[in-house]
Amino acid sequence: MTNRPARIDAIYRYPVKGLSPQPLARTSLAAGATLPADRLYAIENGPIGFDPAAPAYFPKIRFLMLMRNERLAALRTEFDEAGHTLVIHADGREAARGDLRTAEGRAAIERFFAGYCASELRGPPKVLFGQNHSFSDVAKKVVSIINLASVAALENAAGAAVHPLRFRGNLYVAGWPAWHEFDLLGRKFAIGNRARLKAVKRIERCAATDVDPDTGIRDLTIPRTLMQSFGHTDCGIYAEVIEAGDIAVGDAISVSGS
Repeated sequence: MTNRPARIDAIYRYPVKGLSPQPLARTSLAAGATLPADRLYAIENGPIGFDPAAPAYFPKIRFLMLMRNERLAALRTEFDEAGHTLVIHADGREAARGDLRTAEGRAAIERFFAGYCASELRGPPKVLFGQNHSFSDVAKKVVSIINLASVAALENAAGAAVHPLRFRGNLYVAGWPAWHEFDLLGRKFAIGNRARLKAVKRIERCAATDVDPDTGIRDLTIPRTLMQSFGHTDCGIYAEVIEAGDIAVGDAISVSGS
């Protein structure tokens, strides 16, 4: 048990699975939901039978994603939530732009990835969307939480800088001791004045975390370092939102019973 203060250091969402993070100063959490617009879209890597009228979970290997398509990290993308417009920058210039709600806009994005990821495609890339669906790595609608002290411990073990965004989390927490997040499984905690969450699962890490989020170069072996140094390949936890509320960077976190 720890009495050290903890707070939200950063909030991120990923409007398109596998593409750039979008920092948020504040957001609203709804019970049983992900962060708003998190993994709202995905790029299908060859046909998988996704039905937008009845959206269902598919494993991440069915989409363009960093574990196998590290070149995605070299792109800089911007998503305008109001207009659902995605802008892709490659090599310092705008390479594609499209309103993902329109066939024309999706086609512009698909043409870009057909060329950019040509050697890695199993079929035509396709922009996917499903109402109230999130293309998360897990079937349950959750929020991912990264403990910055755990990242620092991993950085020390790796003997190299480890950018926290390698873990593509939603909430980054400062003030917990390293690996304290694993002690919270099954427990409830509050963020700010109203939002309540329950920690439900450790996050097992894959080779996507080996990729530098700035360069797209696979320069570290994060899962191997975790196993060799700590006896597991986990970093971060998933939590379910059980009571809605607004949250913001700087909000305090209080664990039930602590």
